[in-house]
Amino acid sequence: MPEGDVLRRTAAHLDRALAGRRLLRADLRWPTAAAVDLVGRTVLGTRPYGKHLLTRFDDGRTLHTHLRMDGTWRIVPTGGPRAGARAPDVRAVLGDERWTAVGHHLGMLDVVPTSTERTLLAHLGPDVLDGDFDTTPGVPWAGPPVLDLPTPGIEEALRRWAAQGARPVAEVLLDQRVVVGIGTIFTAEALFARGWWPWAPASEVTDADEVLRAARALLRASVAQGRPTAAVYGRQGRTCLRCGARVARGDVGEQPTQRQVYWCPGCQVRGRP
Repeated sequence: MPEGDVLRRTAAHLDRALAGRRLLRADLRWPTAAAVDLVGRTVLGTRPYGKHLLTRFDDGRTLHTHLRMDGTWRIVPTGGPRAGARAPDVRAVLGDERWTAVGHHLGMLDVVPTSTERTLLAHLGPDVLDGDFDTTPGVPWAGPPVLDLPTPGIEEALRRWAAQGARPVAEVLLDQRVVVGIGTIFTAEALFARGWWPWAPASEVTDADEVLRAARALLRASVAQGRPTAAVYGRQGRTCLRCGARVARGDVGEQPTQRQVYWCPGCQVRGRP
C-alpha cells in the first residue's frame, strides 16, 4: 500500500497540474458520486493526510480519495490518447484545457463538504509528515489543519502509543489510529535505524519519540528524492549493510490485517542491542 511519501508526491503532482484551474471535465466513476458535477469548479489544491487525499474546490466541496493497494493518479496532456481514460480501472477524471488527472484503481472516493472533512478522518492519528508534527523542520502544506489536535502531533502520537501496552512495536507503527503515513517500508526502516526488534512490546520501547522522528526523517527524504532508500525492506536473505547478518522477514499482526516486516537479526535483537 502506498505510504505517506507517495501521497505527498501525488498531491504535489495534482497541484502542479490543476491547482488554481477551472475544470472543463470531471467524471467520477463511482456509484455514490456518479451524479456529482464538478465541471466549472476551480481546484483550490490537494491536501494529503496520511494515506488519504483531499482535493478541494471553490464551491466548498472536497473530493476525498484513497489509493488503497494499487491506486494511482496519473497526469497526462489533455487531448492526448491517455486523456481518453477509457480503461475499465479508471475511477475519476479531472481536467482543464492543458492537463488531465486520471485516477486508476482508486480504493475509496467520496465528495463531501469541505467543512466536514474531519469526520472522515477523525479516527486517525496525527500525520507524521505534517509540518506541525514536531518542532523539527517539517514539510509544510497549505490550508487549514484537517484535524485540530490539542498538542503537537508527536505528543498526541506518543499518548496514543502509550495506550497500546505490550502490542508489538511494528504493529503499533502500522496502526493508522496511532500515527498516519507509516506503512511496511518505513516501519521496517525506522525500527532498523533505532535498533528495535519488530516484536518488542511497544511499552518497552524507551525512545518511542526517536522512532517516530526516524520514520519522519526517512519519509521526508523519500519525498525529496522521489523514492525510499531501503536498508532492510525487501532485502530478505541479503547481507545487512551494517553488521553483515542476513536480513530476515516475518509477519506482524493478525489476519486480515497481518503485514510483512523485515529486520536484521544481528542489529535488532529481542530488545535493544
